[in-house]
Amino acid sequence: MEAVLFIGIQGSGKTTFYAERFLKTHLRISLDMLKTRNKEWQFFQLCLETGQKLVIDNTNPTVASRAGYIQAAKAKNFTVSGYYFNSTLTEAIKRNKLRVGKELVKDVGIRATYKILQPPTFVEGFDALFEITIRDGRFCIMEIQ
Repeated sequence: MEAVLFIGIQGSGKTTFYAERFLKTHLRISLDMLKTRNKEWQFFQLCLETGQKLVIDNTNPTVASRAGYIQAAKAKNFTVSGYYFNSTLTEAIKRNKLRVGKELVKDVGIRATYKILQPPTFVEGFDALFEITIRDGRFCIMEIQ
């Protein structure tokens, strides 16, 4: 049983990466989809109770914002993997401009998340960590030791 936490600013490729790598194996939990933290937490708890592999597809920018997910997943004997989407602010804003409708995030929101972004560390309780970058339109995955 695996819980995956995505970490990164808006426009860094998290949801696209989910579709390419985890769509067929893990349920996606996203505040953008579920609209409230309460609904999101209930869905997360259901996945933990049923042993369903999952991905938390949110920005999760701070140690504090990740702690509850990690603790709850560990309590249910899930392994917890962190995927850090390392993107420059300029690159993320450029990719965001390609979005339409409600998917488009205001630049001020991306900048605010960027200011508080804390890269993940093993001290938080992760069993595995990966850094994701985008080069020439492709995802590059590097395991963090």
